[in-house]
Amino acid sequence: MKKQLEAIILSALDKAYKKGALPSQNNQTPLIEVPRQESHGDFSSNIAMVSASIQKMPPAKIATILLDHIDDPEGIIDKADIAGPGFINFHLNPEAWFSILKNVHEQKDRYGSCNIGQQERIMIEFVSANPTGPLHVGHGRGAAVGDSIAKILSFCGYDVKKEYYINDSGRQIQTLGRSVYLRYCELFGKAEAYPEDCYQGDYIRELAIQEKNKKNSYLLDMKSDDAVSTCAHTAAKKILEGIRDDLNAFRVEFDTWFSEQSLYDTNKVQETFHWARKKDFAYDKEGAIWFRTEKWGDEKDRVICKKNGQNTYFASDIAYHKDKFERGFTRLIDVWGADHHGYIERMSAAIESFGKKRNQFNVVLVQLVNLLRDGEPVAMSTRAGEFVTLKDVIDEVGSDACRFIFLMRHHDSPLDFDLEVAKKQTNDNPVFYVQYVHARISSIVKKAQQENSVATDCDTLSVLNTPDDLRLIKSMAEFPDIVRLSAERLEPHRVAYYLMNVASLFHNYYNKNRVITDDSALTCGRLYLVKAVQIIIKNGLTLLGVHAPESM
Repeated sequence: MKKQLEAIILSALDKAYKKGALPSQNNQTPLIEVPRQESHGDFSSNIAMVSASIQKMPPAKIATILLDHIDDPEGIIDKADIAGPGFINFHLNPEAWFSILKNVHEQKDRYGSCNIGQQERIMIEFVSANPTGPLHVGHGRGAAVGDSIAKILSFCGYDVKKEYYINDSGRQIQTLGRSVYLRYCELFGKAEAYPEDCYQGDYIRELAIQEKNKKNSYLLDMKSDDAVSTCAHTAAKKILEGIRDDLNAFRVEFDTWFSEQSLYDTNKVQETFHWARKKDFAYDKEGAIWFRTEKWGDEKDRVICKKNGQNTYFASDIAYHKDKFERGFTRLIDVWGADHHGYIERMSAAIESFGKKRNQFNVVLVQLVNLLRDGEPVAMSTRAGEFVTLKDVIDEVGSDACRFIFLMRHHDSPLDFDLEVAKKQTNDNPVFYVQYVHARISSIVKKAQQENSVATDCDTLSVLNTPDDLRLIKSMAEFPDIVRLSAERLEPHRVAYYLMNVASLFHNYYNKNRVITDDSALTCGRLYLVKAVQIIIKNGLTLLGVHAPESM
């Protein structure tokens, strides 16, 4: 609809110029939006106001001239009027909307898709939790956001690959090994003071028991450093297996699992140091090696190798992101926790040091999740290692509720997640509210098929002429724009919010209008309408990684 109106407006501008009604040629793309108030029409354009400086005349006069030169060969415009300082409001003929329904039925699971990506190769890296403990609900929100962004980008024509970066090298892994080893020693009565900087929580003790059950006291026969390294390797492997299982239960799959340690095993980090030296991007100061991030806008240069010869995580990250581009990706998207905000500038500087543009690297920051039960905060103590894992939440409320609720708010806003609300089979539960639309329409269609009195498609749609009918159709027309905007801004919450709105319109429609009636033509039209709603609900839920059930 917007494209058709855009063409009509551009044609009117050209016609008015050629006939001398407008003094200057104006090929500006008109902005066309849906007015906030339904009485202001179906669409509104500010083309007259943005053209005022070019035409050197009042917007209202330009709007009047444009309306005098409107050519509408397909008759989609019922009336057009001028409002305010020069807005042009368009009221469309009801029949003009029927093409939307036909498009939905023809395109089915591809309705809403586009090809703005033109197969650009994108790497999206998300979750990437250190294999030092199980995934918590914050990781779950990042997983839902990253996976949904990937689905939306693919739907919009991008060639997307998903990757999990395994931080299996460095100090945290050694701390994990030391934590397990100390708990292991406790099992044999060789208790030592357990440092606060070691990992807390029962899962460390369980890992220690698993080591004991392998070969009883075999670790005590080793040198402590070797025992710690052994514990680090086996514990990280076991934790990573649990992470994979949890993500599978959450229906999140990765194309690749990339090991940080592999960057050292293949000399990628060493090669990056050599490259940085050669380019004069790295230099020595105060016994450490620094990277010139300030050169590309960071507040200061950053250390990549400490005085003690230990590389920083930034060194690995430079090598890792350089490797991504070398694998042929032209755009990188990283999904990080909000506490990594201060890391963006240095990483963006590194991207520019590769000769890439800053917009080839995007960071999506995901805020914390506040877990509630009946409106009350769920008690958690990070220091004691007690926290609610993603698996706990999935087991209690299911993956569908988890994913939908994680995606209901902008990822950069804190999210309240009430476990009891997520389990309710009522309209208070947002995922139930939306999924029930799909299930209810399945029930309606099934009943119509059983009665065998009407067809489930329809050539005559003129029966769909009430304001309720048109509101539903107009909402369906918005879906492609919602998806496209979600892809452009990396904001999957827009799809969730849109689905809630469509669900609200459908529930209101169903409460006021019977679908299966004594009038076969009316029944046919309404079935055609609600089946289109069902297609869109399913497409939207699929982009969020949520099921569209046939029954509930």
